[in-house]
Amino acid sequence: MISGILDVDAAVALAEGIADAARPIVLGYFRSDVRIESKFDASPVTVADREAEAAMRRLIEQIYPQHGIIGEEYGRVRSSARYVWVLDPIDGTKSFVTGKPLFGTLIALLRDGEPVVGVIDMPALGERWVGVAGRPTVFNRQIVKVRPCVELGAAWLYATSPEMFAGPDNADAFTRLRTRCRAAVYGADCYAYGLLANGTVDIVCEASMQPYDYCAAVPVITGAGGMITDWQGQPLDLASDGRVLAAGDPAIHAAAREALAA
Repeated sequence: MISGILDVDAAVALAEGIADAARPIVLGYFRSDVRIESKFDASPVTVADREAEAAMRRLIEQIYPQHGIIGEEYGRVRSSARYVWVLDPIDGTKSFVTGKPLFGTLIALLRDGEPVVGVIDMPALGERWVGVAGRPTVFNRQIVKVRPCVELGAAWLYATSPEMFAGPDNADAFTRLRTRCRAAVYGADCYAYGLLANGTVDIVCEASMQPYDYCAAVPVITGAGGMITDWQGQPLDLASDGRVLAAGDPAIHAAAREALAA
């Protein structure tokens, strides 16, 4: 459970309020002639990303001015605080700008570096997962659970794109895992983690990730009974190397780690 001075229910309410505030901003630009810019790493960004994150930050500053904030568009403030919010206004901007509804808004609250609240909100689909340390994950207010999977050969594997496994080490490792699974599916971005929590996907394996890409998924997956770590099985935090492995079944998580390390 989340302990200490934080009012857990108030923090969860704020996390959902942040998602509620971002939704209409993001949807107001969806499937419109929005201008697409390129950031320093060549990834796309739009006014929707920036306006949504600005609104998200304002809400946090009003309620918890002592908390830290890390966001994809506006960087870090008070990031050494005990409580830090990690925000991604549009996870899956490539989906967003091409009219595909599989983009999400990600909100996480970290305590002493550990993700303890996570929201995966899908604005265009009207779907939302909320995960809280020590509590069951809910999807649109209903408790959800991961499913068992007997072996890698039966596992459905998701990753955002094969291009995220840059470099021979990552690419070779992912290929070993992919070829041992039943099938690999691409292009879901953060939605894949929600599907795993719902028990319709078995493994999500990704690389080249930033904290705002994975922190929100941690409480969502663990609260649904799954496992989410780095490729070595270590807990995810702000210092993780960007390689993420999530699975619904602990045995499959171990088998996937073995495939990645072989």
